Amino acid sequence: MMKASGLELLLKQLTESPELICKPFPIHDCICSLIFIPSIVDHALLQQNVIHFLQPDDRKDDGWDVFHSALERGVAFPIVYRAASDANEAADMIVRGKAVLYIDRMDVFYYFETTQYQKRTISESQNELVITGPQEAFIEDIHSNTSLLRHKIRHPKLKLKEYLIGDYSRTIVYVVYIEGLPKKEVLQQIDEKLRSISVDGVFGINYLVEQFKDQPTPFPLFQNTERPDALAASILEGRVGVMMDGVPNTLIAPVTMFSLLQSPEDFYQSPFAASWIRFVRFTFSLLSVFLPSLYVAVTTFHPQVLPSHLLLTIASARENIPFSALVEALLMELTFEALREASMRIPKPVGQTVSIIGGIVIGQAAVQAGIVSAPMVIVVSITGVASYLIPHLELGLIFRLLRFPFLLLGGTMGLIGIFAGAFVLYGHLVSLRSFGAPYLQPAAPLVWSDWRDTFVRMSLPWLNKRSSAFSRNRQRGR
Repeated sequence: MMKASGLELLLKQLTESPELICKPFPIHDCICSLIFIPSIVDHALLQQNVIHFLQPDDRKDDGWDVFHSALERGVAFPIVYRAASDANEAADMIVRGKAVLYIDRMDVFYYFETTQYQKRTISESQNELVITGPQEAFIEDIHSNTSLLRHKIRHPKLKLKEYLIGDYSRTIVYVVYIEGLPKKEVLQQIDEKLRSISVDGVFGINYLVEQFKDQPTPFPLFQNTERPDALAASILEGRVGVMMDGVPNTLIAPVTMFSLLQSPEDFYQSPFAASWIRFVRFTFSLLSVFLPSLYVAVTTFHPQVLPSHLLLTIASARENIPFSALVEALLMELTFEALREASMRIPKPVGQTVSIIGGIVIGQAAVQAGIVSAPMVIVVSITGVASYLIPHLELGLIFRLLRFPFLLLGGTMGLIGIFAGAFVLYGHLVSLRSFGAPYLQPAAPLVWSDWRDTFVRMSLPWLNKRSSAFSRNRQRGR
């Protein structure tokens, strides 16, 4: 029984692929076959740098030995090409957008870098808007994303380590960092986690997040960004980025609660403006969790803490309301969450309008109908606006979810229940680690040197050290 040729083995693996092209080219006394999938290759590049040099009219007829020698020396074609070890590797290269040249006389494969997927152009960020500073954002093509990153960091110590994740999707994942800055244990943990992932395919960045998480917590242990400047700044702090092909988002690790509450625009404004905005952001982040529960607890169990005029105003507004303050708050919060979700699902041109108009109409109608009180509408509205001040989307979602258990605690046990819940929440946050970094550093543990870029933002000459939570190299160049 004759042994199957490498071409037969290759085509056998790619059966039932009607778009596959296998084009023969006679070269002296042997046949070369060029195999590729036209929808994922750059046709102009392929024609000018490969097919042009295989055409009989354009090829110098110097004999097989000359062509073979040029192949071995890597100068037969002006484009970069490499030898594939076997038919399995050649098939893998073809489905990844490479063109493969099979030479029957040698029974070998060569593949060319001709990949070209359909992709959208670079646009501005939709979820991390800034007024000043760069406006460009990552797209779904990982090579375009690395180009954007290298445009920010032009240094030979910027390292990219490649992984292929997914038995069938074969998705490219890059771990990016600056050599010498991240802690070795962080790089080791990320490497071990990525190598241990065994799934059929990954199509979103959250696939990796769930594989990385080894602590039962709803809080994000990665920072998710679609901005090249945010990733570049984080890498310079000694953190590590994880980029995945096919998504416009990048993961950053390790993180702390306070780094998730920072915005890239904090560093594009004056220290005074950035510090004031941080104060507002931190204050309203706390309000987004505790304000409804505090209102319910005070009006239900502790009315004596309110000034008499304010207490009379709230009491008169709630005089004919058929529900308790707890039920009233739950109804309004759930309605607000439904409006928020609806605004995300309907077409963008009308989404924001529906959210705003819907909230105004429903709130006004509910007050006039005597179902909810006007103070409750004000509290829920302030809480909803406060949740939009959190820069990190997933952290903002967790804060919105925490609002409901605190509402139940405040509505059933008053301020004592809220304080007990806050104590449990604080204990959980203190116990969290993001790749070894304490989640509440520099507050717990207390690191005074890191406070210059936490609640306030000092001027850049004062920010001359990296956080010990992120980097093993504390000194930062000015």
